[in-house]
Amino acid sequence: MSYYEIVLQLHAVAGTLALLCFWAAAALRKGSPRHRLVGRLYLLAMLAVVLSGIPLAWQRWLDGQPVAAAFLAYLLVLVVTGVWSAWRAIRDKHDPRAYTGAVYHALAVACLLAGLGVLALGLRHGQPLLAGFSLVGLYVGADMLRVRRRLAARPLWWREEHYTAMLGNGVATHIAFLAIGLPRLLPMLDGTVLHYTAWFGPLLVALAAKLWLDRRWRVRRSTPLPAH
Repeated sequence: MSYYEIVLQLHAVAGTLALLCFWAAAALRKGSPRHRLVGRLYLLAMLAVVLSGIPLAWQRWLDGQPVAAAFLAYLLVLVVTGVWSAWRAIRDKHDPRAYTGAVYHALAVACLLAGLGVLALGLRHGQPLLAGFSLVGLYVGADMLRVRRRLAARPLWWREEHYTAMLGNGVATHIAFLAIGLPRLLPMLDGTVLHYTAWFGPLLVALAAKLWLDRRWRVRRSTPLPAH
């Protein structure tokens, strides 16, 4: 087995573990010891996904596939941003200035630049997937910069930042499973419809979940406390 095949297998195992941990954390009571434990395992699995994804992207470049390499690198930027935000939002929940420091700003700018780069590649090579998915990086980067200016004024900001980042991480793990893992397990399902559903389906579901969670917690915050 070659070095590339070993890294690819490690990447697949880490991605599978991340997918399982994502749903386990979603099912457990938020803030419970088990939820925190599974959440840590999830973040470690995602870290392994990132570390193993770097040589995979580099190999694409060496194989003369610069567009594929650039797109994989772009996805890694999004994953790193989501993993870091999910972790630091909890760790820095009492210090929003620490959360929105230099690393936060650098990741926001990286998402914007990566999104612009992928958009240019998509338009240049006539790839609707690249052009469409570049909007994710552009939105994430712009939203992070917007949030950075007024984060401290939002009550329970860390909770919203955490579940938003985790939804983004969930998009990444589900895309990997649907676009790469599922067609290998069930080759008869592969095709154009599954291809675009795998990339944009999880994104649409995450956006709907984000809107629902925002509304749920906004209502809870605005509900007056009962009089004693």
